[in-house]
Amino acid sequence: MSAGKRHDVIIIGGGPAGATAAMVLARQGFDVLVLEREQHPKFHIGESFLPRNYKLLCELGLKERLEAIPQTFKPGAEFGMGHDKDPTSRFRFEQMLGDENHIAFNIERAPFDAMLIDAARDAGADVCENTPVKRIVQLDDRNVAVQTSDGELRGRYLIDASGQGTVIGRHLKTRKVLEHHQKVAYFGHFENVFRLDGDEAGSPGFAMCREGWFWMIPLDETRTSVGVVMDAAAARKVDCPADQMLRWAIERCPMVRNRTRDAVFPERNHVCADFSYRCEPFAGPGYFLVGDAAAFIDPIFSTGVCMGMMSGKTAAEGIVSILRDGASPKRVRKRYIKFVRGSSSSFFKLIDLYYRHSFRELFLHGQGPIQMREATIALLAGYAFPKPSWAVRWRMKCFEFFIWLQKYHPLAPRREDFSLFDESPQPTPAPASSTEVPRDAACV
Repeated sequence: MSAGKRHDVIIIGGGPAGATAAMVLARQGFDVLVLEREQHPKFHIGESFLPRNYKLLCELGLKERLEAIPQTFKPGAEFGMGHDKDPTSRFRFEQMLGDENHIAFNIERAPFDAMLIDAARDAGADVCENTPVKRIVQLDDRNVAVQTSDGELRGRYLIDASGQGTVIGRHLKTRKVLEHHQKVAYFGHFENVFRLDGDEAGSPGFAMCREGWFWMIPLDETRTSVGVVMDAAAARKVDCPADQMLRWAIERCPMVRNRTRDAVFPERNHVCADFSYRCEPFAGPGYFLVGDAAAFIDPIFSTGVCMGMMSGKTAAEGIVSILRDGASPKRVRKRYIKFVRGSSSSFFKLIDLYYRHSFRELFLHGQGPIQMREATIALLAGYAFPKPSWAVRWRMKCFEFFIWLQKYHPLAPRREDFSLFDESPQPTPAPASSTEVPRDAACV
């Protein structure tokens, strides 16, 4: 890295979105500089991946690198209300509408993210770790500049892959938090959480409650990522230290309590704000926003890494078309904004529906006409780029109508709502400091 050198593309952030963009650009022969504020490998939450993500990794030629990292096969997922002893609804990705890849996996993020940034390095990208961007100096087509502790760095284009730091979004004051999606996540790694038999052992489990939802994601033979996402307003009502909130919630959730009855708990849980937001427009003169720097979506359906890598690849390809093929920057930006808006809006809509009790009643029932369940699974598998297929879209519109109708006429059996505040707490196993989550953990 040289303060006097002008790079083709500067990328802020070396997570999955930034590493993917760097790799695509470097493979095309461009001078790429990645500025990563931390050092790989690093702990990161967001360990459950989608079939579309696996397909993308194969398209990028990373299948062998991926297979070298320990992981757990993920055939689908299971859902239930928090007061159920066990989840009452399971699905497998192979049941989805359409003939797409259905292979998915759970994986520890530290080695996965390190694998991606190493692939970017091997492609020729210059990666500078422990190098935070202090401020944006200039944003113009073919002329951008950022300030770091090592001086001012210049390039022709800038990609913001800074995650929830949203460096450009904050600089331009375009970061808008969605008021009805203000959440807080509490999470940790547990040992010996109960697993299903056979290949179902890798299926993440989700427990739903009025205040939010829990996840249980098998990572390897013994470790499971466990967490709860709560409405921020509800969390503020709890008289409990933030680093003990996960235990507080598990003690009041029969399903998760049952699954963790023989588990080794971490001494403390980690905490991060989980506020959904958008930073529109997602591209402008000289810059593109990718991954969480563009939009952060409630992680209930594990869309974060998939959206990050897909947007990173698409932004990189757009810059290639500008710098190599002479494409109009305005037209490329317009296409990219449409891509991010079209794909993310599908997930935002699904998440809006997820928090409605009538959606949960229909979803847990697991049946429906005109292959609506199969269409929903296709969307849950990540097939939303640049937007879901027409076959999925019209069925999801029908599903929305049935969700509305379910409020007034029971198309599926009624399910009792469940609140953590109404449940009597039951003791959980004693903690063990050996499984404590690092305090510099990050959200996806």
